[in-house]
Amino acid sequence: MAPETGIRSAGDDKTLAGILRLSTGYLQQRGVPSPRLEAELLLGHCLRLSRLQLYLEFERPLEEGELARLRELLRVRASGRPLAYIVGNREFLGRAFLVSESVLIPRPETEELVQLAIIRAAPMDHPASVLDLGCGSGCIGISIAAEVPESRVDLVDLEPEAVRLTRANAELLGLDQRCNAFEGSWAEPVLGRGPYQLVVSNPPYVTSSECLTLDRTVRDFEPRLALDGGLDGLAAYRSLLPALGTLMDRPSLVLLECDPRRIHEVAELCRRLWPDGQLTCHKDLSNRERILEVSLR
Repeated sequence: MAPETGIRSAGDDKTLAGILRLSTGYLQQRGVPSPRLEAELLLGHCLRLSRLQLYLEFERPLEEGELARLRELLRVRASGRPLAYIVGNREFLGRAFLVSESVLIPRPETEELVQLAIIRAAPMDHPASVLDLGCGSGCIGISIAAEVPESRVDLVDLEPEAVRLTRANAELLGLDQRCNAFEGSWAEPVLGRGPYQLVVSNPPYVTSSECLTLDRTVRDFEPRLALDGGLDGLAAYRSLLPALGTLMDRPSLVLLECDPRRIHEVAELCRRLWPDGQLTCHKDLSNRERILEVSLR
């Protein structure tokens, strides 16, 4: 590999094990978190091997073409581009979801939203009817469909590429018969398709000023549309919540991922819309209130 990647074309150990060691050192020097893991994932992506297969083929020498591809992957990762966008997927609740720079990278805290949704949907009258607003890659709604037998899930996003990815992910996971993706603003594309028993959403909730201070791997690569919640971080909630009354059956549930610093302001918006609703704030693994549950009876 080229000197800037720390791996040269000649003189180095060009076995898979040697290249992995040098790639790890290169990423570590450039401040990439979990450099060994990321080097394994980049090398596996380059060679189309699983992490297990990498270890089984440690003595395999890499060809110059393979080294050239890996050079470019390492260079791009060191520039700050997130690993998920380089390899084109991210694991979420044990399933691989296609991603691109048109959608947010799925995050562990959102897994907690989905796990709660699955618990709440399980005892619902079947088939449970679910709506995922601002679906991005579709990881929330599709994961619910995968875990709740016979559930019907509608997913909506304003970004055409997000809708395409959602449809592709549903097809790849064999759930396209129960998951339908629509392009449009919040609930507009599904007016008349309800009623829904469960509505889930992870809307933009970072303030416009906070977007400027985000880590560069987020600020410079992830879609601003999916991050920016306006001046106070609540613009998306003000847009999506009012339309839900006409779409929801009773009893029904709304589950919202929120910024822990503003979850009680979101709760106040919900109280104004549904004075008879029962509101519960659920803590995440960091012991911060992150998920708002609204139960309508």
